[in-house]
Amino acid sequence: MNMYEEKKRLLLEMIAFSTVDGHLHKKEYEFLFLIANDLNIEKGGFNDLFHQELPKLPIKNELQRIQQFYRLALLMHSDAILHGNEATAVKQIAIRMGLNPESAKLVVKKIEKAPNTAIPADVLLRIFREERN
Repeated sequence: MNMYEEKKRLLLEMIAFSTVDGHLHKKEYEFLFLIANDLNIEKGGFNDLFHQELPKLPIKNELQRIQQFYRLALLMHSDAILHGNEATAVKQIAIRMGLNPESAKLVVKKIEKAPNTAIPADVLLRIFREERN
């Protein structure tokens, strides 16, 4: 898969997750747009992604799966409203990604407690590695 397709897939997954509560909050859109800019995806291409289906391709590398899960967890908190179906969806996504659901739950809790919702990369990796042992 080429880099553009990988970037597109990551954004599609995040878009699908952002609408799991039935609507797209303005802060969620802004967060997604910032990520699209970082991935060098233009606004027109970004907006087109909202009308596409999510491909069913697995992310093979564990580090990439952890990073993508973290992005989704951040997105879940970007509108400052935690819906019950978002919490359920993030757990199901972690399982589908082959990540430990207990680690996923702990990451979500750490994000909720963090002052700016960000947790350091080493802490994130440690959470998943400790639960694996």
